[in-house]
Amino acid sequence: MSAAPGVRRNGKRFHAVRRTPNIKLTPQTLYSKKKAGEKITSLSLYDFPTARIADEAGLNIIMVGDSVGMVLLGHENTLGMTVEHMLYHTTAVTKAVKRALVVADMPVHSYDDPGIALANAKRFLKEAGADAVKLEGGRSIQQQVQTLVAAGIPVMGHVGMLPQSSGSRFRVQGRTEAEAKAILEDAKRLDRLGVFAIVLECVPAKLGREITAAVKCPTIGIGAGAGTDGQILVLQDLLGIRSGVNPRFVRRYAKLEETIRKAITGYCRDVKKGKFPSPKESF
Repeated sequence: MSAAPGVRRNGKRFHAVRRTPNIKLTPQTLYSKKKAGEKITSLSLYDFPTARIADEAGLNIIMVGDSVGMVLLGHENTLGMTVEHMLYHTTAVTKAVKRALVVADMPVHSYDDPGIALANAKRFLKEAGADAVKLEGGRSIQQQVQTLVAAGIPVMGHVGMLPQSSGSRFRVQGRTEAEAKAILEDAKRLDRLGVFAIVLECVPAKLGREITAAVKCPTIGIGAGAGTDGQILVLQDLLGIRSGVNPRFVRRYAKLEETIRKAITGYCRDVKKGKFPSPKESF
């Protein structure tokens, strides 16, 4: 929400509040943003309260990422996540969201072949209420993408560093000419197949710009420079809550870990000293 200055009513000046309209975003909305040169905002998050806050703040895309395994569950990588895990978290998010486009990250082995991919993707849309699904890879998942798109399921692609393939070995992809060419070709292939957006993860900024110019669909960067059509971060990274990794591409907009620790320390102190609950907080 924002205030509109300079408005008068009955001779008095006041600030009118503008509310973000609850118009549900669609894949076509993202295409329109790319065409207009308007940057796309996205975050990975995994629960009802943060999804509600992010949606109210005007976020364009909410990704229910399989990074939940590392961020909330303490795993070393994303490989332990299952369809049931992701359905659970996606359902929590979609209950809160009124306008953002919700994309469910399909976990490892949930799209090993086109039939499995279609069955699981349908579950994310029908059972969990997701608007779209995301798959990692290019040539290797061509048939899966074709099958989902033909069935009318919106698909987001993902090239560059692929966490489901890399495990915990995170490194920038596309530094060599051969790697860059392969990633570019995968992105162009996904675009031709009909994905509505492509995540570019941990690639040089030059390659991020090149891919963005070469494809019709929007690109969403994470460690891919400022030349992509949009950006995505993990919410906890943005808020300054530590995880097992410390990526260079993260900008911390808050120090929430310090705030939470201070609040809990204060609570423990007051309980031990008998200051909580007070008479006003008792019945």
